[in-house]
Amino acid sequence: MSQTELSPAQRARLVRAMERVPFARLLDLQLEAATPGQAVMSLQIRDELRQNLGVVHGGVTASLIDSAAAMAIVPLLAEDESATTVDLTINYLRPLRSGKVTATARVLRAGKRIIAVTADVEDEAGDLAATGLTTYLRFSQK
Repeated sequence: MSQTELSPAQRARLVRAMERVPFARLLDLQLEAATPGQAVMSLQIRDELRQNLGVVHGGVTASLIDSAAAMAIVPLLAEDESATTVDLTINYLRPLRSGKVTATARVLRAGKRIIAVTADVEDEAGDLAATGLTTYLRFSQK
């Protein structure tokens, strides 16, 4: 993961990955930045993303974490590889009420089969709202 910039092929693969996830469009997730092993994604809080107490639904936060983690992984995969989430643990630390929410994901270890990723979610003020640890299974698409 010493490479700091995306190659044109990696950049194109990220664009394709974002286009192929209708759920990301539903949430209006935005890929803000990416390098091999890291990604930053955001979303703007809106009423449809709130639960009955008026704060962002935990599933939205989980989706943001999982999506940012996936985008951090994509540039590390070979063209014939993919990865899928096998575990996701989230600690919700403060409610998200309004503004832009940002998740920063970083690959901790990319093994031959398992990839471990951590992600932090911050509110618009930069306060930590949630943290997640997820593992992905790497597999061949052949």
